[in-house]
Amino acid sequence: MAIIKLRDRDAILTQEGLIFRVLGYTHPSEGFICDLEYSPAKLFKSDNPKAYRTDGKQVFYKFYEDEGWSFIQKQFPRYMIFYAPLNRKVIGVKCDSVAEVRKPEEVLKRLVETVPKDELVKALKMVLKVTVEDSGLSVDDFGVFGSLLHGFYHPKFSDIDLIVYGRGNLARVREVLQELYADAISGFSNEFENDAPIKGKHWRFKNISLKEFVWHQKRKLIYGVFYDSVSGRTIKLEFEPVKNWNETRDGYEEIKRITRKGWIKAFMRVTDDSDAVFMPSVYAVEPLKIVENTRVENLKRIVSYLEEFRMQAWKDEVVYVEGNLEKVETNRESFHQVTLTYGPRYYEQVLKVTRHFV
Repeated sequence: MAIIKLRDRDAILTQEGLIFRVLGYTHPSEGFICDLEYSPAKLFKSDNPKAYRTDGKQVFYKFYEDEGWSFIQKQFPRYMIFYAPLNRKVIGVKCDSVAEVRKPEEVLKRLVETVPKDELVKALKMVLKVTVEDSGLSVDDFGVFGSLLHGFYHPKFSDIDLIVYGRGNLARVREVLQELYADAISGFSNEFENDAPIKGKHWRFKNISLKEFVWHQKRKLIYGVFYDSVSGRTIKLEFEPVKNWNETRDGYEEIKRITRKGWIKAFMRVTDDSDAVFMPSVYAVEPLKIVENTRVENLKRIVSYLEEFRMQAWKDEVVYVEGNLEKVETNRESFHQVTLTYGPRYYEQVLKVTRHFV
């Protein structure tokens, strides 16, 4: 089989119709670390009203939070791939199990080059027109994910989910969005301008309140709302950061071992946020006060595989973190990190800016 080159947010389909999202940029040679995003209804059904999707022929359901992890472990363990540094399996798809690949930039290009067939695609083209023109970027710097990528969006109800490729391009798009949000007649607004998006939401995270969550989401700027005057509909927007190919680096062979060392609670200062915008989100840090697991040494970074904690803090900010303490051994050095990921104590994990450090 030909070598497949994929990056974060590219989609993998299996013979059963399961749809996976490639996660990150570091993978074993035999396959790809993934998140499970969607399943055909013949394999999985959800009671969550937000989970339903259809392309007019099939019904799909979206997985939320740790649902995909539980489903794969119980129903499809063959989609667990061995991750040597952890000496255990994680969700993933081997190359010989890939039935189809969908690339966000290619699908977006097809959408914008064809005559819009419905109001959502028309609105998508309008959003791109404004953001691309104002940012000085190209449509080639963007992609689509979610329902638009897979063709099971609903013209009257689905969101517009865009990818921005490249660190510098994201910075420019965020500047443009901030300007648009401040312009009352632009049609664009910050989704988290108030707490409306989370009203009535069943909140399960234990160490970050809904109020704190909204505060963090608002300043990320990548979550917006667009009022489409043509259809008369208010459409949610997302601009997902993904690395350009020249920014990617697969360091899988450099990692010798990652060993769990328990649970940690700590206050830290962010010293580098350049990879905090991507998935996984990586924050270089210096410890200020370790509350639990106090004997740890050479604690260098926080790594989050959870989207709730992406872009959560910027350089020089003080954060409070709870998560899995891990020792990382590479070909060059040994250090510790805090990892936020799927598994036990999922909802106890947290990363948030704090003004109450003592």
